[in-house]
Amino acid sequence: MESPLGPRWGCSDDFAEGRTLKTYSPKTSELTREWLVIDAEGLILGRVATVAASLLRGKHRTFYAPHVDTGDYVIIVNADKVVVTANKAAQNFHYHHSGYPGGLRATSWQTLMDTNPEKLVVDAIRGMVPKNRLGRAQMDKLFVYAGPEHPHVAQAPKSFDTSAIRRG
Repeated sequence: MESPLGPRWGCSDDFAEGRTLKTYSPKTSELTREWLVIDAEGLILGRVATVAASLLRGKHRTFYAPHVDTGDYVIIVNADKVVVTANKAAQNFHYHHSGYPGGLRATSWQTLMDTNPEKLVVDAIRGMVPKNRLGRAQMDKLFVYAGPEHPHVAQAPKSFDTSAIRRG
């Protein structure tokens, strides 16, 4: 039976004859995860965070599914050398509440970059993954280090090409 809109708009009888078209859903037993190293020296914080979040979620894979953790392990080194543009280091704050009345604590990004740069990078990436148990599982695959060394040499991580992240 032909579609009333013409042959291009509807499903003709011989289109799926003898075929079943099914959407592929990846299974966790079929996944092979890679270990990737991102050198954040001289890179902009938001650009590093978006790439790392995409790798953690697995959006670079052809079989990406939003309900399955298909991402890779990501190691970020030189987090203390990440760049924040404009005057954001002085203007933006990291907020933490103790749970008690009047317990809101604000720390500037500049202070955070001097004392704990890993936390700044992790918090930027955490804002880009789902806020549920899947997102927590994806964040467990993130490792951030302030210096150039990391203890994951045994996993034989591959260096991630950061030329697309760098501003020219």
